[in-house]
Order: sequence, then C-alpha cells, then structure tokens
Amino acid sequence: MKYVDQTLTFESDKVYYVEQDTEFQVMMSWEDSIMKASADYICEGGGDILEIGFGMGISAGYIQANSITSHTIVENHPQMIEKAKAWAEDKPNVTIVEGDWYDVKDSLSTYDGIFYDTWADDNVDAFTNTLPSLAKPGARVTWWNNFTDTDDIFYMEGTTYQLLNVKPVDNIYFTNNIYHLPKMKFNA
Repeated sequence: MKYVDQTLTFESDKVYYVEQDTEFQVMMSWEDSIMKASADYICEGGGDILEIGFGMGISAGYIQANSITSHTIVENHPQMIEKAKAWAEDKPNVTIVEGDWYDVKDSLSTYDGIFYDTWADDNVDAFTNTLPSLAKPGARVTWWNNFTDTDDIFYMEGTTYQLLNVKPVDNIYFTNNIYHLPKMKFNA
C-alpha cells in the first residue's frame, strides 16, 4: 500500500502507521533540534520559503518564527494536508499546496529557502534536477539526511554539513547520535 493511502496515527511525540505488524514512524518529536536548525538555515536571508513535507509541523513553526515574506508548504498525505490547513488558519503568509511536490512543481514559484523532508517519496530522485526551477540565485537549500556522514542522497556539489548532536528514540529511520545537516547555497 502506498504511503498516501495509509491511515496515520497522531500522538504527541510521533506520527506513524502500521503495515504488516511493523510500525513506520513518519516523524517524531526527537527531531526538533534538526527541524529548528533546518528552518533557521533556509530562512537566513528571509524572503520566500518552500517547505516540501509538513510532518508534525515542527519545522513549519520554526520557519514562521523567522522573518520571512511567504511560506509555501507542499503536502501529499490527506491527513497531513488537514493538519497543515488547520495549522495555517491564522498565518496569512502561508499557502498550502495539496499534492505530490513533483506533480505540482510547475505551478510553484521560485524561493529564497527550500526545505525538502518527505516520507516514502517516489520522486526523490527528481529533486536535484528540479531544484534549478524552484530556487532563486543564492537560495539556501537543505533536506532530511538519513546518512550518518557527509554522503547523502543528493550528492550536490558545494554542500557543507553542520553536525548536530541528537538523541533519537526507538525508530526505523535514524539511529545515530550525530546528524549531518546538509547546507547548500544554490547558485543558478
């Protein structure tokens, strides 16, 4: 069953679903420091921010705490879309775009900061090639990095890494105590 067809369970410290007796955590609260560092990096220059994936809304809250012009969130899971809409009700600079980021990419603008953090994304391999159409010159870009060193899924030239000490609790997606936060300044 595809991720977008799964029924999610929302708890105070995680969002997950169960498939074939296995719990798949989509996001967990232990990621808070990673979400803050990611948001602060992409918002350093202010401006227009694109967030691909809403999750628990942790990064979205940190993005809003920065001085930005606009905040576009792309989300594809129906339950997450409802959570994102409710979260954005009192935030006039937020636009929720429903659907898979790859399917809606041509309707998006260009951005000063981009944070890519999706779950079970069939189009993850297209992000690097799509980035030039989404990023303004000098845009700050980061993404969720499951790798435990400076190699990551995208291998974008010029990427640097900020090391963060983390304390992941029992989960299936990240178990290291050091997180390598990718930082890439996009030069078109």
